[in-house]
Amino acid sequence: MTARIEHLVTSGKFTLDGGSWDVDNNVWLVGDDHEVIVIDAAHDADAIAAAVGERRLKGIVCTHAHNDHVNAAPALADATGAVIWLHPDDLPVWRLTHPDREPDAWLADGQVIEAAGADLTVLHTPGHAPGAVCLYDPGLGTVFTGDTLFQGGPGATGRSYSHFPTIVDSIRDRLLTLPPGTEVRTGHGDSTTIGAEAPHLDEWIARGH
Repeated sequence: MTARIEHLVTSGKFTLDGGSWDVDNNVWLVGDDHEVIVIDAAHDADAIAAAVGERRLKGIVCTHAHNDHVNAAPALADATGAVIWLHPDDLPVWRLTHPDREPDAWLADGQVIEAAGADLTVLHTPGHAPGAVCLYDPGLGTVFTGDTLFQGGPGATGRSYSHFPTIVDSIRDRLLTLPPGTEVRTGHGDSTTIGAEAPHLDEWIARGH
Protein backbone atom coordinates (compact mmCIF):
# COMPACT_ATOMS: atom_id res chain seq x y z
CA MET A 1 0.00 0.00 0.00
CA THR A 2 1.33 3.43 -0.94
CA ALA A 3 2.10 5.86 1.85
CA ARG A 4 -0.27 8.76 2.22
CA ILE A 5 -0.18 12.07 4.07
CA GLU A 6 -2.76 12.93 6.71
CA HIS A 7 -3.23 16.29 8.38
CA LEU A 8 -4.41 17.28 11.85
CA VAL A 9 -4.60 20.77 13.36
CA THR A 10 -4.14 21.17 17.11
CA SER A 11 -4.29 24.37 19.16
CA GLY A 12 -2.45 25.66 22.21
CA LYS A 13 0.18 28.12 23.38
CA PHE A 14 3.63 28.94 22.03
CA THR A 15 5.85 30.24 24.83
CA LEU A 16 9.40 31.61 24.61
CA ASP A 17 11.40 34.47 26.11
CA GLY A 18 8.66 35.22 28.63
CA GLY A 19 5.91 35.62 26.03
CA SER A 20 2.93 33.42 25.20
CA TRP A 21 0.85 33.31 22.02
CA ASP A 22 -2.18 31.30 20.89
CA VAL A 23 -1.25 29.10 17.93
CA ASP A 24 -2.72 26.48 15.63
CA ASN A 25 -0.21 23.80 14.64
CA ASN A 26 -0.15 21.42 11.71
CA VAL A 27 0.50 17.83 12.73
CA TRP A 28 1.42 15.57 9.81
CA LEU A 29 1.06 11.80 9.64
CA VAL A 30 2.83 9.81 6.93
CA GLY A 31 2.03 6.14 6.51
CA ASP A 32 -0.58 3.61 5.46
CA ASP A 33 -3.20 1.45 7.15
CA HIS A 34 -0.57 -0.40 9.19
CA GLU A 35 2.19 1.98 10.24
CA VAL A 36 2.72 5.71 10.44
CA ILE A 37 5.14 8.47 11.46
CA VAL A 38 3.99 11.64 13.21
CA ILE A 39 5.74 14.89 12.36
CA ASP A 40 5.51 17.40 15.24
CA ALA A 41 3.39 16.19 18.17
CA ALA A 42 1.74 19.48 19.07
CA HIS A 43 -0.51 20.25 22.04
CA ASP A 44 -2.92 17.31 22.11
CA ALA A 45 -1.52 13.80 22.52
CA ASP A 46 -5.00 12.26 22.71
CA ALA A 47 -6.12 13.78 19.40
CA ILE A 48 -2.93 12.64 17.69
CA ALA A 49 -3.23 9.15 19.15
CA ALA A 50 -6.80 8.99 17.87
CA ALA A 51 -5.58 9.93 14.38
CA VAL A 52 -2.95 7.18 14.57
CA GLY A 53 -5.61 4.71 15.66
CA GLU A 54 -4.60 1.05 15.75
CA ARG A 55 -1.61 1.59 13.48
CA ARG A 56 1.96 1.14 14.66
CA LEU A 57 3.50 4.54 15.37
CA LYS A 58 7.09 4.10 14.18
CA GLY A 59 8.33 7.46 15.33
CA ILE A 60 7.60 11.00 16.41
CA VAL A 61 9.83 13.32 14.39
CA CYS A 62 10.33 16.85 15.72
CA THR A 63 11.15 19.47 13.09
CA HIS A 64 12.46 21.58 15.99
CA ALA A 65 11.99 21.83 19.73
CA HIS A 66 9.85 24.92 20.30
CA ASN A 67 7.26 23.94 22.88
CA ASP A 68 4.30 24.12 20.49
CA HIS A 69 5.90 21.43 18.32
CA VAL A 70 7.02 19.04 21.06
CA ASN A 71 4.76 19.56 24.07
CA ALA A 72 2.67 16.45 23.36
CA ALA A 73 5.58 14.25 22.27
CA PRO A 74 6.38 12.51 25.59
CA ALA A 75 2.74 11.70 26.33
CA LEU A 76 2.24 10.35 22.81
CA ALA A 77 5.43 8.31 23.06
CA ASP A 78 4.40 6.91 26.43
CA ALA A 79 0.99 5.92 25.08
CA THR A 80 2.30 4.25 21.93
CA GLY A 81 5.88 3.18 22.59
CA ALA A 82 7.09 5.36 19.71
CA VAL A 83 10.59 6.84 19.51
CA ILE A 84 10.99 10.63 19.71
CA TRP A 85 13.49 11.95 17.15
CA LEU A 86 15.18 15.37 17.44
CA HIS A 87 18.28 17.00 15.99
CA PRO A 88 20.89 17.28 18.77
CA ASP A 89 21.49 20.98 18.13
CA ASP A 90 17.99 21.63 19.47
CA LEU A 91 18.50 19.88 22.80
CA PRO A 92 18.85 23.22 24.72
CA VAL A 93 15.49 24.32 23.30
CA TRP A 94 13.90 20.94 24.07
CA ARG A 95 15.00 21.24 27.71
CA LEU A 96 13.02 24.46 28.09
CA THR A 97 9.86 22.36 27.76
CA HIS A 98 11.00 18.92 28.90
CA PRO A 99 13.87 19.34 31.39
CA ASP A 100 13.41 15.83 32.79
CA ARG A 101 12.90 13.86 29.58
CA GLU A 102 15.44 13.49 26.78
CA PRO A 103 14.54 12.61 23.19
CA ASP A 104 15.02 8.94 22.36
CA ALA A 105 17.10 9.29 19.20
CA TRP A 106 19.00 11.92 17.26
CA LEU A 107 18.31 13.09 13.74
CA ALA A 108 21.24 13.61 11.38
CA ASP A 109 21.46 15.47 8.09
CA GLY A 110 20.96 13.03 5.23
CA GLN A 111 19.34 10.37 7.40
CA VAL A 112 16.37 8.59 5.82
CA ILE A 113 13.34 7.69 7.95
CA GLU A 114 11.13 5.05 6.35
CA ALA A 115 7.48 4.31 6.98
CA ALA A 116 5.06 2.40 4.78
CA GLY A 117 7.22 2.90 1.71
CA ALA A 118 7.77 6.62 2.28
CA ASP A 119 11.40 7.69 2.55
CA LEU A 120 11.78 10.96 4.46
CA THR A 121 15.25 12.47 4.07
CA VAL A 122 16.35 14.72 6.91
CA LEU A 123 17.59 18.15 5.79
CA HIS A 124 19.24 20.15 8.58
CA THR A 125 17.92 23.70 8.09
CA PRO A 126 19.01 25.85 11.06
CA GLY A 127 17.87 29.42 11.51
CA HIS A 128 14.45 29.35 13.13
CA ALA A 129 16.09 27.08 15.69
CA PRO A 130 19.61 25.62 15.69
CA GLY A 131 18.42 22.05 15.22
CA ALA A 132 15.56 22.75 12.82
CA VAL A 133 15.10 20.12 10.13
CA CYS A 134 12.91 19.59 7.10
CA LEU A 135 11.82 16.18 5.80
CA TYR A 136 11.81 15.61 2.04
CA ASP A 137 10.26 12.72 0.16
CA PRO A 138 10.62 12.98 -3.63
CA GLY A 139 8.21 10.06 -4.09
CA LEU A 140 5.49 12.02 -2.31
CA GLY A 141 6.56 15.27 -3.97
CA THR A 142 6.55 16.87 -0.55
CA VAL A 143 8.82 18.58 1.94
CA PHE A 144 7.69 19.07 5.54
CA THR A 145 9.28 22.34 6.60
CA GLY A 146 8.18 22.87 10.19
CA ASP A 147 8.74 26.57 10.87
CA THR A 148 11.63 27.02 8.40
CA LEU A 149 9.59 27.98 5.33
CA PHE A 150 5.98 29.15 5.13
CA GLN A 151 3.67 30.41 2.45
CA GLY A 152 5.11 33.91 2.07
CA GLY A 153 8.53 33.55 3.57
CA PRO A 154 10.89 32.25 6.23
CA GLY A 155 9.96 31.37 9.77
CA ALA A 156 10.41 33.95 12.50
CA THR A 157 13.91 34.70 13.75
CA GLY A 158 13.28 37.44 16.30
CA ARG A 159 13.61 35.32 19.44
CA SER A 160 16.25 33.29 21.28
CA TYR A 161 18.17 30.59 19.41
CA SER A 162 17.22 32.01 15.99
CA HIS A 163 19.22 33.84 13.30
CA PHE A 164 17.88 35.42 10.11
CA PRO A 165 20.97 35.08 7.82
CA THR A 166 21.18 31.41 8.79
CA ILE A 167 17.55 30.64 7.91
CA VAL A 168 17.96 32.40 4.56
CA ASP A 169 21.03 30.27 3.80
CA SER A 170 19.14 27.13 4.81
CA ILE A 171 16.19 27.94 2.58
CA ARG A 172 18.37 28.96 -0.38
CA ASP A 173 20.76 26.02 -0.19
CA ARG A 174 18.57 23.17 1.08
CA LEU A 175 14.98 23.94 0.03
CA LEU A 176 14.91 26.15 -3.06
CA THR A 177 17.11 23.59 -4.83
CA LEU A 178 14.23 21.06 -4.67
CA PRO A 179 11.96 20.63 -7.72
CA PRO A 180 9.59 23.62 -8.15
CA GLY A 181 6.51 21.44 -7.92
CA THR A 182 7.46 20.13 -4.48
CA GLU A 183 4.62 20.77 -2.04
CA VAL A 184 5.71 22.59 1.11
CA ARG A 185 3.73 21.36 4.11
CA THR A 186 4.34 23.78 6.93
CA GLY A 187 4.18 23.84 10.71
CA HIS A 188 1.43 26.46 10.73
CA GLY A 189 -1.00 27.71 8.11
CA ASP A 190 -1.49 26.77 4.48
CA SER A 191 0.76 24.70 2.28
CA THR A 192 2.64 26.18 -0.70
CA THR A 193 5.18 24.99 -3.27
CA ILE A 194 8.90 25.53 -3.75
CA GLY A 195 8.16 27.15 -7.10
CA ALA A 196 5.77 29.65 -5.54
CA GLU A 197 8.27 30.74 -2.89
CA ALA A 198 11.57 30.69 -4.78
CA PRO A 199 11.08 33.97 -6.71
CA HIS A 200 10.74 35.92 -3.46
CA LEU A 201 14.10 35.13 -1.86
CA ASP A 202 15.58 38.55 -2.61
CA GLU A 203 12.49 40.24 -1.17
CA TRP A 204 12.85 38.31 2.08
CA ILE A 205 16.52 39.27 2.35
CA ALA A 206 15.70 42.94 1.72
CA ARG A 207 12.90 42.83 4.28
CA GLY A 208 15.00 41.09 6.89
CA HIS A 209 13.71 39.68 10.17
